Amino acid sequence: MRTPSSSAAPVESAEPARPAASARPAASARPAAPAGSTGPAEPVAYGLSSEARNLHWLLTNLVEEVPGLLSVAVVSSDGLMLLSSDPGRNVERPAANPTGPRGSSADLATIVSGLGSLTIGAAKLMDGGAVKQTMVAMEEGSLFVMSISDGSLLGVHATPDCDMSVVAYHMALFVGRAGHVLTPELRSELRQSMESAR
Repeated sequence: MRTPSSSAAPVESAEPARPAASARPAASARPAAPAGSTGPAEPVAYGLSSEARNLHWLLTNLVEEVPGLLSVAVVSSDGLMLLSSDPGRNVERPAANPTGPRGSSADLATIVSGLGSLTIGAAKLMDGGAVKQTMVAMEEGSLFVMSISDGSLLGVHATPDCDMSVVAYHMALFVGRAGHVLTPELRSELRQSMESAR
């Protein structure tokens, strides 16, 4: 995969070709959680519908399956955070903490939303069609943004030495599994859940 400062690359399908066996993480991918199951539960997942709990499980699974992920967020088309991998998403991180953004994962949601708007505008100017994926490689980290079918965005902040093909593969799996269930009703439920957790 190319590693310029930022690039946009299409994702051909919701179930992408697997990266080479040597590039995949050792842990085997688990099947989607059955309806009503939360999998590895995040505190905010309690009291939600089975669809919302399943999305929380998928997000938790993404974080556990892919080495090098620091923070993950799902952001709505209007910039509101729907899901977060950070249980302390509204708690300011200590400035000396080198393992994540300076602030909460709300910062990641803001960055993902802004980058999404920028790349959509660039694609329109270039007649490039829909933006499928954006990757920004930095000295101290990597940022991946992938479109979800309803206009929402999946954002991942990872370590600089992460395997980019593995990150992109698992992000595409999440998008393929979550995109068709992320209805307006479910987005509203997830927003209310995030607000009540503040």
